[in-house]
Amino acid sequence: MNIGLFTDTYFPQVSGVATSIKTLKDELERRGNNVYIFTTTDPNAKDDEQGIYRFSSIPFVSFTERRIAVRGLFQATQIAKSLKLDIVHTQTEFSMGMIGKFVAKNMSIPCIHTYHTMYEDYLHYVANGKLLKPIHVKEGTLAFCHHLDGIIAPSKRVLDKLTNYGVKSPIRIIPTGVDINHYEKQNNENIREKWGIPTDAPVMLSLSRLSYEKNLTGLINAFPAILKKVPKAKLVIVGAGPAGENLQKQVKKQGLVDNVIFTGEVKNQDVSSYYKMADVFVSTSNSESQGLTYIEAMAADTKVVVSASPYTDDLINDNSLGRTFETDTDFVNDVVSYLEHPNDYPDNPSLRKQKLHDISASYFVDQVFDFYVDTINSYQVDDKE
Repeated sequence: MNIGLFTDTYFPQVSGVATSIKTLKDELERRGNNVYIFTTTDPNAKDDEQGIYRFSSIPFVSFTERRIAVRGLFQATQIAKSLKLDIVHTQTEFSMGMIGKFVAKNMSIPCIHTYHTMYEDYLHYVANGKLLKPIHVKEGTLAFCHHLDGIIAPSKRVLDKLTNYGVKSPIRIIPTGVDINHYEKQNNENIREKWGIPTDAPVMLSLSRLSYEKNLTGLINAFPAILKKVPKAKLVIVGAGPAGENLQKQVKKQGLVDNVIFTGEVKNQDVSSYYKMADVFVSTSNSESQGLTYIEAMAADTKVVVSASPYTDDLINDNSLGRTFETDTDFVNDVVSYLEHPNDYPDNPSLRKQKLHDISASYFVDQVFDFYVDTINSYQVDDKE
């Protein structure tokens, strides 16, 4: 099958969306499909990319790490026709998503879409939240999703939101998977030595974009209570973003400089080393549509402590995997329990085997490919009618 993935965000930009798309592309190609990426230009992109088509773009207002295509409608159509695409799979509601919809309509092929982002959590990026309101997100979502042949929701939270908006296109819940083999491999890079972390220091890991909706402020505020019970604990914060400077000021103001390490952005291929180095992965974010980092941590066999939600409660349903919390006190107690008594939560081999299957890239792409086939067959039937 010839598949076109249309996205505003792709490597070398680092994000959960880029990682999800790369996982999808690699696994589809491993199965013999031809996958082509239609995305924005990037000053850091390599010149010899295979199967990647980039279109002129500019940085997105108030979110300059991301880019928006400013032209390419007809060029993308010509390329797609030459590649004889069977299906278009859009990954954004903005520029490249709109181009993808145009291409699909022009070629009379189906277009499905993955709704990655809960935009109501990100309104503050535009005019500090004074310009756009939730009603605008609803209207924009309905406009984009109109006439789509199918939609992938990474979690029930996304499905519920789209349903509440009134989206009528067929929707399937398909959580993004990860390459399990990548996280099971032993990585020889000594992260603790690199950052001067003693071998006996219990380590908490946070890995995300350093943005305000991730609630890293709440994580740092809870850390002193953890240090009172586990004085040697270290908090390693991996990532970059607009909140980075303020977070470092917060750490300094609270006298936590000796116990908190900011690594900056880490290359995607090196992320597994950080998960394996940590004793527990932590997140106080309530804005996740799927929590890709949660399943990456699980794949690396690292305990997780994250905010409770229907998605996380179902994903993390045993103490051998981690815990979900609802209050700050619960968060502190859960983290301390894993740091102080790691041997109290032995692995559950049968449960872990099932979880690894459920979060694997292979199972993820099984479901996506089935959706492609069903959508193409349905589209052909509708077209004949």
